[in-house]
Amino acid sequence: MNNLVLDLKMLTKVYAGRKVLDNVSFEVRRGGIYGFIGENGAGKTTAIRIITGLSSASSGDIEILGAKDTSGLNEARNKIGAIVESPILYKDKTAMNNMLIHGILYGVTDKEYMQHLLDKVGLGNTGRKKAKNFSLGMRQRLAIALSLISDPELLILDEPTNGLDPMGMVEVRNLLKSLNEDHGITILISSHILTELYQLATDYIIISHGRIVKQLTLEELDAEADGRSLEEYYIDLLTGSKSDVMHIENGGRRSA
Repeated sequence: MNNLVLDLKMLTKVYAGRKVLDNVSFEVRRGGIYGFIGENGAGKTTAIRIITGLSSASSGDIEILGAKDTSGLNEARNKIGAIVESPILYKDKTAMNNMLIHGILYGVTDKEYMQHLLDKVGLGNTGRKKAKNFSLGMRQRLAIALSLISDPELLILDEPTNGLDPMGMVEVRNLLKSLNEDHGITILISSHILTELYQLATDYIIISHGRIVKQLTLEELDAEADGRSLEEYYIDLLTGSKSDVMHIENGGRRSA
């Protein structure tokens, strides 16, 4: 089995005469949780949109689950679950009705399977409660359940903990760990909340101004950071100088 889930090579995206992505190359290997880090406008969402087929590259090559040609890529994208930018929910519908509507897109009608997914994300007992009355954390977990309908091999999440309170972050973190460790789903997460991302990721891809600055494993990060938090390491990497970022809870370091 090919261990590569994603392989991007020299991917470039030009928009309105500006290179949003500039020869971007990185790999995502099966079984990992990849943190995709970069400032606003760095190119993270553009790369994700190209991977998921919502946009096209100006040049370069992309391989998804071993597929390279247009037909194969379209089929491979059916094995990707994604939340890109804001999740699309029917707020006047229940969690189950959201699942049923979304399932139509994938030809999935098994209500028992959908109930299983809701149970998995902790929303199995919401009954007739409408999504508009869910907490933000519950809405994020519903969005993740929707992204799992196609039984994906790869889950791509764009800022999944943005706006969540600490409890909501812990809920989503634990859910993603379970999906990865217990169900073998490879995950690519774009996030600005680096303290939270450090609790999850096994690998990191750092992008700035449309270019990949670094790709490294957690072990390589810890060795290079030499006691610095992920935020400090990230800022130092981009500025080339030691940062004065204050430590917050756990100093951005991984909890036991």
